[in-house]
Amino acid sequence: MKANKSNVVRALPLHTELEACDNSGAKIVQIIAVKGHKTAKGKRSAAGVGDFVTVVVKKGIPAMRKQKVYAIIVRQKKEFRRQDGTRIKFESNGAVVLKDEKGNPKGTFIKGPVAKEAVERWPGVAKIASIVV
Repeated sequence: MKANKSNVVRALPLHTELEACDNSGAKIVQIIAVKGHKTAKGKRSAAGVGDFVTVVVKKGIPAMRKQKVYAIIVRQKKEFRRQDGTRIKFESNGAVVLKDEKGNPKGTFIKGPVAKEAVERWPGVAKIASIVV
């Protein structure tokens, strides 16, 4: 996992439900933890594009439902600023479900665009991304 070059706003707090945008079998996932995120006492941690999160599958195939899995955030609605000054935002929030903690995706393709920040940070996601923005 590499460091993030742009200033990504952490706009997805805990218990946010978002779309699983791959073909892993999950449809809707809910964030329950953000790996490596420290906050002040009493504050809730939040996730942004490229973050490694623990999620619970809310909707999907019966074998995947109610499972705790790892995921990478690849899209967020809240705009964030890149180093060159451009601002990026997406139509929906999206995550890619992983099969292990090393960043290997469970699915074989990703539906929709993927942020460049997530692709640079996670090479496993880069392999199956069809559109990189």
